[in-house]
Amino acid sequence: MIGKLIKGAALVVVGALVALTLTGFGAVNMISGVVNMFGSNPFQVSQTDRSHPVLLKSIQDLSRYHAAVSNFELVLDIEDDVAGVPDIIAGKRTLFVAAGTVDAYVDLSGLADKDLTLSPDGKSVTVLLPESQLDKPNLDHDRSYVFSQDRGVLDQLTDAIEVPQQAQFFKLAETKMTTAAEASELRKQATDNTKAMLTGMFGALGIQVTFVESPAG
Repeated sequence: MIGKLIKGAALVVVGALVALTLTGFGAVNMISGVVNMFGSNPFQVSQTDRSHPVLLKSIQDLSRYHAAVSNFELVLDIEDDVAGVPDIIAGKRTLFVAAGTVDAYVDLSGLADKDLTLSPDGKSVTVLLPESQLDKPNLDHDRSYVFSQDRGVLDQLTDAIEVPQQAQFFKLAETKMTTAAEASELRKQATDNTKAMLTGMFGALGIQVTFVESPAG
């Protein structure tokens, strides 16, 4: 008796699958027929853009001379452990690839009259140049991504419910890029490039430039 019941149930399942398959083929054939009738697919999806116009909030005058830029790439290897719990149960290790740039600039608005000393004959000038500064890192989101991630069972369940947050990786990458930029020759290069720019500008006016170090430098 049990064998007959199992065999009957199997026949019902197979029949249902065959019916669904035939129904699917029927739907495909019907759509194909409609496409052939009209010469194109009448069910094509269209998109309407109802976005508001871009609103200009403000325009600011800039006096910074961006004189140098550095390109950085790094791989963050971050491991989160739960005390007393095996990694297979809870914990996470993430490899995050980050790429971005850091600009170095000289704020020429800091040049006051006392910082520019013109010779009596007007043929030379002494310039007290402000120190170069580093801008905030600009991360390239198209080139920054999670390369791999090992997660415990509980973390996998959490990520299935909540969208994993990557803000912490971007913030840490910015911090590390700033530190690397500070340790590099970026600011010195920006200062040298600014001096070259001012030398060329004054030179075009027939004025020779001499630079002196800032007291804070």
